Amino acid sequence: VHLAESGGGSVEPGDSLSLSCAASGRPFTIFAVSWFRQAPGKEREFVAYITRSGEHLYVSDAVKGRFSISRDNARNTYYLQMTSLKPEDTAVYYCSATETYSSWRSGSTKEETYSYWGQGTQVTVSW
Repeated sequence: VHLAESGGGSVEPGDSLSLSCAASGRPFTIFAVSWFRQAPGKEREFVAYITRSGEHLYVSDAVKGRFSISRDNARNTYYLQMTSLKPEDTAVYYCSATETYSSWRSGSTKEETYSYWGQGTQVTVSW
């Protein structure tokens, strides 16, 4: 499975941005996709996940109410829609995927659950 993020950029506080994660290779083997982010000098942080079926999705408390996650199976693409962006949302955003239900079930918000990672896309929120 190969993942490629796009859609990052520089925006002002209060703006919206939509990130995309295109899966290729063996996209049909994906069980779940998550978005993580890493701000300068900080550890990587879980943001949201969605299963390929769409049955399960979750957004972290840190971004709940502002961010949402979705997928388009026909395009093998997963999205992170971000609204009301704040300077503290500035980070490199990564999408990741796992093919394994059992590991996902026991650690859906943990980095080590996900075997495949994209290269990341920078999101900068500032005046």
